[in-house]
Amino acid sequence: MGIHLLPEDVASRIAAGEVVERPASVVKELVENSLDAGASRIEVETRDGGVALVRVRDDGEGIPSAEAALAFRRHATSKLTTAADLERIRTLGFRGEALASIAAVSCVTCTTRYLEEEIGIRLRIEGGSLVSRAPVGRPPGTELVVEDLFYNVPARRKFLHTARTERRHIDAFLTRYAIAYPTVAFLLVHDGREILRTAGTGNARETLAAVYGPDLGRSLLEIPPDLTEQQDIRITGFVGPPTVHRANRGYMTLFVNGRWIEDVRLSYAIVQAYHTLLPVKRYPVAFVMVNLPSEAVDVNVHPAKAEVRFRDPDTVFRAVQRAVRTTVIGTAPAAHTWTTERSPTETQTQRERLAQLQPAQSPLTFAPTHASPAASSLGPPQGGATDIHLQDASPPSPREATTSSPPRQGLPALPPLRVIGQLATLYIIAEGPDGLYLIDQHAAHERVLYERMRAQALRGDIGSQPLLQPVVVSLPQTTGERLAEVLPLLKHLGLEAEVFGPATYLVRTVPAHMTHTDPASLLTDMLEALDEGPESPNMIQTELEERLIRRICKRAAVKAGQVLSQEEMARLIRDLEATENPRTCPHGRPTIVQIPTAALARQFNRDS
Repeated sequence: MGIHLLPEDVASRIAAGEVVERPASVVKELVENSLDAGASRIEVETRDGGVALVRVRDDGEGIPSAEAALAFRRHATSKLTTAADLERIRTLGFRGEALASIAAVSCVTCTTRYLEEEIGIRLRIEGGSLVSRAPVGRPPGTELVVEDLFYNVPARRKFLHTARTERRHIDAFLTRYAIAYPTVAFLLVHDGREILRTAGTGNARETLAAVYGPDLGRSLLEIPPDLTEQQDIRITGFVGPPTVHRANRGYMTLFVNGRWIEDVRLSYAIVQAYHTLLPVKRYPVAFVMVNLPSEAVDVNVHPAKAEVRFRDPDTVFRAVQRAVRTTVIGTAPAAHTWTTERSPTETQTQRERLAQLQPAQSPLTFAPTHASPAASSLGPPQGGATDIHLQDASPPSPREATTSSPPRQGLPALPPLRVIGQLATLYIIAEGPDGLYLIDQHAAHERVLYERMRAQALRGDIGSQPLLQPVVVSLPQTTGERLAEVLPLLKHLGLEAEVFGPATYLVRTVPAHMTHTDPASLLTDMLEALDEGPESPNMIQTELEERLIRRICKRAAVKAGQVLSQEEMARLIRDLEATENPRTCPHGRPTIVQIPTAALARQFNRDS
């Protein structure tokens, strides 16, 4: 085949793929245009995840009638005229590609009226071709309706995710911009349901509460604007105290000169600002805005303008890290934990517990245990420095449990183990017939709880604990829909909650293993579990149930740093012996490390 020029419509569809990846890309480009037009109110409506319809309406200055059709031509823009303008871009859009790209892969209706004109205009564009044009009466501003996205690019449409996933991408974008622009009123509606509404009063704290929920919104700390040493760099925003953290980086948001960006180095700067303050593999909640001269940043390095380059990246890195660290260290309130009524035994301090369990001169207890395997049951961790409560109800003995469970597959069962003591309040030291065993107390308990809860789920009898008083939990508005979809499944797992208002839930029961867990944290954990893996249209209920059970067991299991008695350690080992797969936790981490007697002998230069 010889070299030839592509037809204009084919070239337009190919170029559109760089700008329009999914419905959220359409929302992003149209909302940024509205912000550039000076809008004080922006309304976004979608159907079928934005594939069937995306409607963006604003009250900005509008488009002059004579220029409306030209706005949909490629490289038509009002925001720069010369190459030198690229070095001092102050608007969100500038390339003149967005409207042309959107129109090339959808059917677009544009209704607009320029601020200085009395009559507006309505254009209908299908596949990049103008099919109708008519005058209309309307208030100043613009309304763009994008229908049947990718109708003429079936390959791209086929690879879109579920409507729920596409809605979540739209939610993520709009919530970021709602916080960054508190003077603009935002409204988001999916399939006729209002998801997000902000007042646009300019009160950033009020906007945070609308987006993240009142509890999280109130807990965030505001970054004072005068923490940077460089006069031309200004860092503002909000960050969470060390007691507020999440399982992934999804709650860290970065803006540069009013533009949302993704930057690995600046994200790392935020994480480093919390060094030693957060648990392992937990990430902060942060909304950081960097403002600096436009000539000090290049925004023209990514097709979707999601990445930027700084003239002096090290200086920006240090400014972000210092501002966040100073805010967290200097203004973070004292930590508080979820508390319920407990017995005197459950409220003993760790120091008292240590004094009871071991002699003062020795870090470990070496006395052998003689506790019966069925004498007690390892109960739920009580958090902080409290001990593990031994329940009165005794479970079946390990031998009975092993007999009733199906044969193990893969690795052999554990040998009989004798507890020696606890190391660094992290590991249980035990002796077996072939050497020394170190058991990770958290991973082991997680495995025990997981198999127990999974078996109960199959039988339909997972235990739950009614709360003395139902607890009202407020969550970010954009997560309300996701949680509402799985409420029946959560009830099956012992967590009963009901819709109590917009993004507000009334929690009535919690799983029996989690009676001392903050219901708000528990619901947040469930949402994180739903999002921790890939989502497919054919995902079955059991896959979601597995994710939720693993997350419940991870939170309910004995924590690193908890002091265990000889009896509790023996109970945990007996329960671990009775599991089908005692050597790994539900997430695949090893529960046990074995040191053979022969290896110990070699360390002491013994012959045998």
